[in-house]
Amino acid sequence: MANKVISGCGFHHIGLKVKDYEKSIAMYRALGFEEIVGWGEGDHEIRMFDLGDGGRLELFAGGGDFLSETGKWLHFAMKADDVEAAYNKAIEVGFKPKTAPKLVALDSRPEKISIMCAFVVGNDGEELEFFKQV
Repeated sequence: MANKVISGCGFHHIGLKVKDYEKSIAMYRALGFEEIVGWGEGDHEIRMFDLGDGGRLELFAGGGDFLSETGKWLHFAMKADDVEAAYNKAIEVGFKPKTAPKLVALDSRPEKISIMCAFVVGNDGEELEFFKQV
C-alpha cells in the first residue's frame, strides 16, 4: 500500500556501524549483498550494499567503543523465499545462530497470518531476521 502522506516513501536502507569493518564486509558479501558505492576512509569509511531487491545496507567503519553489546538496531528483517536456506548460509559464513527457523502463527489483526522466521547475530551483536509470510 502506498504512503498517502509522503509520496514515493518506502524502504531505502538501514545503517550499521561496526567494529571490524573488513570482517563485516566479507560476511555480508558472502550472503550475496552486492557493493554499490563506498566513500570516506579509515574510521570514516562507508559502503552501501544492495540486498538483491533494491533495499540497501550501509556499513560504517569506526564502531570501536561506540557500540553496545547488542549493536545499533533491534533487528533487521529481510524477506527470504527459503528462510531455512538463508539461515543456514548465514551460519556458514560466520553469523551466530539465535533462533532456528520456525513457523509462527501470529495472533494478528485484522486477519490471522503465519510467518516463517529465523534470527542470526552478526559480528557486532546486530540481529538479522529472515522472514516469509506463509
